[in-house]
Amino acid sequence: MINPLLRPLLTEKSTGLTEKKGQYVFVVKPDADKTDIKKAVESKFGVEVKSIRTINCLGKSRAQNTRKGRVTGKKSDWKKAIITLQKGQSIDYYSGSAQKSEG
Repeated sequence: MINPLLRPLLTEKSTGLTEKKGQYVFVVKPDADKTDIKKAVESKFGVEVKSIRTINCLGKSRAQNTRKGRVTGKKSDWKKAIITLQKGQSIDYYSGSAQKSEG
């Protein structure tokens, strides 16, 4: 697999996980498995991954009323990974690097 990481998921909940527990959330490709995600995070950010949890999120159904009738559809399914790093390590999303804190 080339690179399973698509983008970081920056929401209020994921920011809270980062601040309180040192966990980072990424949107990943739906066919990615935990070993591929671990290799990609460790090589891109230079950190040690402690654990990974993955969640398959189903796309929402959508409907729209038009002149020709009701049009229904569905957003695409996606997958997210919650990554826990070893103690004292962090990821800076914007520079693409990792930082190790002293202590």
